[in-house]
Amino acid sequence: MPLSKHAIMISWGLQLLAATILFQTLFFKFTGAEESRYIFRTLGLEPAGRIGSGIAELVAVILLLTPQTVTLGAILALGVISGAILSHLTRLGVVVQNDGGLLFGLALTVFAACACILIIRRGQIPFVGGILFHGRPGPITAPATR
Repeated sequence: MPLSKHAIMISWGLQLLAATILFQTLFFKFTGAEESRYIFRTLGLEPAGRIGSGIAELVAVILLLTPQTVTLGAILALGVISGAILSHLTRLGVVVQNDGGLLFGLALTVFAACACILIIRRGQIPFVGGILFHGRPGPITAPATR
């Protein structure tokens, strides 16, 4: 069942929101900004975790902005951002280096946006979307939307 124009517009707004937040954090991860280094040192994952999560986020951004792979991008972003949220709740705290909870809030925003994308595009989720929502196997990659 194809998405309505309204659903496509909402999905694209959420995709752009999530991709923008993920993309802007890449600068700090890839340049080794002190806050990023502090976070990953605290987690015992500096520098491999910082660079690795940056690469995963970059891939998620590309997938989120490519019509055929939106659901894959949302799934990847949910995985990466779930790790960030869990890290905040267990080791880092909501406020990191007096940021007022900004990074935690951005992580929650990305999580919510990607969850909503998957709800909107649930029939396009590879392998399971069609089975769960239409009674038939889903496409290997989500079809392009018009």
